[in-house]
Formats: sequence, C-alpha cells, structure tokens
Amino acid sequence: MRDSRWQRAVAAVVCGVGLAAGSSVSAAADTVDDAGVVWLCRPDRVDDPCAGSAATTVRQAGRPDVREDPAPAEDPGVDCFYVYPTVSSEPTPNSDTVVTPEVRAVAEQQAARFSQVCQVFAPVYRQRTLTALATERTYTPEQRAQMSRIAYEDVLRAWRQFLAERESGRPVVLIGHSQGARMLRQLIREEIEPQQAVRDRILSAILLGGNVVVPEHGDVGGDFRYLPLCRSEDQTRCVLAWQTFGATPPPDSRFGRNPMTPEPLPRPYGPGYEIACTNPASLSRNESRTAATVLRSNPVPSPLGVEVALRHGPSAVVAPTPWLVPAEKYRLQCVRGDDATALMATPEPGSPELYPVPDATWGLHLTDVEIALGDLVRIVASQSSAQRAGHR
Repeated sequence: MRDSRWQRAVAAVVCGVGLAAGSSVSAAADTVDDAGVVWLCRPDRVDDPCAGSAATTVRQAGRPDVREDPAPAEDPGVDCFYVYPTVSSEPTPNSDTVVTPEVRAVAEQQAARFSQVCQVFAPVYRQRTLTALATERTYTPEQRAQMSRIAYEDVLRAWRQFLAERESGRPVVLIGHSQGARMLRQLIREEIEPQQAVRDRILSAILLGGNVVVPEHGDVGGDFRYLPLCRSEDQTRCVLAWQTFGATPPPDSRFGRNPMTPEPLPRPYGPGYEIACTNPASLSRNESRTAATVLRSNPVPSPLGVEVALRHGPSAVVAPTPWLVPAEKYRLQCVRGDDATALMATPEPGSPELYPVPDATWGLHLTDVEIALGDLVRIVASQSSAQRAGHR
C-alpha cells in the first residue's frame, strides 16, 4: 500500500521527535556568546548531544548480541564542524535558534558518533523549516533564496567564530546532510576555498544528500575549484558526497539528477556536469561492498532504525546501548545512468528492501548518514592518521 510510506514518514517523526519532546531542552545561557552564536554542540557545552557513550550492540542473525565499549575518546587533535539537516518544525519559513528536541535528536543520531575521532562543533541556525519545505510551491524563487540567506548567515557567523577560537593548526572535518550540506557547499565556495590558509586546514568535507556538482566523470571543477572527491581512505583535503537510493532516481527526483537548470543559490549546471558520488564502502574501486551501518538506538531511534522496526518489529532495533550495528546489511555502489548518479543500497539476503520516504523523489535520503556511519568514522580516522604522518 502506498500510504504505508507515509505511515513510515509519520513514524519517523513520532519516534524521532515525539520521544525527545519528553525532555525539556532549551538554549542554555552557556551556549550563547557575545557574537550571538548559539551552539548546539561544542566540547565545553553542558549536556552536549554530540558527546557521550560510544557503547555499541553488535547484532547478527542467529547469534547472541555482542557489546562493545570503546574507551572514552581523548582529544584526537581534529575538529568537526557539523551542520544538521532540515528538522525544525516551527510554523514559520525559518526557524529560531532554540535547541529544540528535534535538533538535539538529529545531532545525537548523525554527529555524536564522530566524537570518537574529533571534537564536534555544531551551531544552531535559522534553517528553512519543514513547514516551508511542505509548502515550497507557494514561495517565489526570490523568497526561497532569502530563506537560504538567513540560514547561511548563522552558519557563516558560527564558522568565523569557530576559526577565531580554535588553534590554527588543528585540521577540520566539515559534516553536513541535506540543508546542512547545502550550507557547507556555499561555505566552501565563498569562505574556505578563496583562503589558502583556511583551505589547508580542511581534512575532509562530508556533504551528504546535498547534490554536490562535479564535471562529468571528473572529481574537481564543479562546485569546488580545489577540493576533489575522495578516492582513497587516506586522501585528505577532499570531499565525500552521495545521495542514497534503492532504485534509479526518477526524472523528477530531488536528489541525484544531473543539474540541468539553475537553482536559487548558484551552482554549475548543464551538459558536462553530474552529481557527485563516492562509495564509502569502496572509495578506490567503487565495488559493491557491505556498508558499515550504525544506528542510534536510544534515546531516540534513527530513521533507518524506524524502517527496520516497521519491517521486523521494534525488538530489531531495541538495544541496551546508545548505538546498534543491526543484523540487516546493505551493499553500496555508485551507479550512473539515465542522467542520474546515486549511491545504490541493495539489501543482502535476509535484509528488508528499503522504500523511499515520503515518496520516490526522495529516494533513501533519510538514511544517507547512518547507512554508512561506521564507514565515515573509519575514513575520518584514516585521514587523521595520514595527516599526522605527513606532518612528522
């Protein structure tokens, strides 16, 4: 039944936001500084949603669960600057800068795992809301561009404060999903690439579900002049980017379709350009390999966990630890064709097919991060090691 897809979407909202709403969360006084930046995550923040235990339950079909308790991470000498996706549910076109339950939940789901390999900073920003997304056809291109400008102002302000506060020698990983990835695309183009000293600090940029543009069959020269796509796990100053699908993106897809028309925010488009795809399970060869999927199990289950629970029952994603490596496995491979580029997720035997939510034009957008979260953390660790080796 087609309406079951909407049931999954509703369930994701209920599980992802409603459960978190049980706790009172607000922008505490210690998150606001003289520059007006509100920090969701930073190492000195009380009750930081991007920190916490990395305890993980590893689940395999037909076998007892195995618990892993990594030692608490010390300062790895690397920073991560994270910009979260569209989650704000305010009725206005742009959100305010309160640390709402949904903002906190998505940071726990997407960014907290990176605290094993970096110190995570994440600003609250006046993003375009879910309300504006649902009614986007009622706005003019100029109005939509203004919404993006408002959001970007906050991200830019936070980035400049972050650079001013942190040691100049610390490498930085940029992490963004969906609207967050679009914010970082603009930040790289306008603020980072023109300044070599800043550009040289970028360890990598993880830009997922954001339609990063590259020349056809090329790695650099579309969105970015200097940062190429990552083609090995020890390559640094490079970009990881993909849009996840379970089937070829339809002609009207929001993601993965080669850019043929201009956007409110300028980007390259037309013949000769395509959407970037790097396979996190096989960067060098783009072979079909099993993803290192890691899900947030509590306090708020992540979108892929909700999908698995709806197919296999809630017990499939219940765990005594904050993190779960599920028994369900998916093979990943970048696929090009029909004027589209996508990271295709194919279920292994015994794992359920993943359906697009809320419809086919979105693909598996909600799972872009978690389906390969273990791969991403491993890649950042490899890049950090390569960076240190190069500076000995």
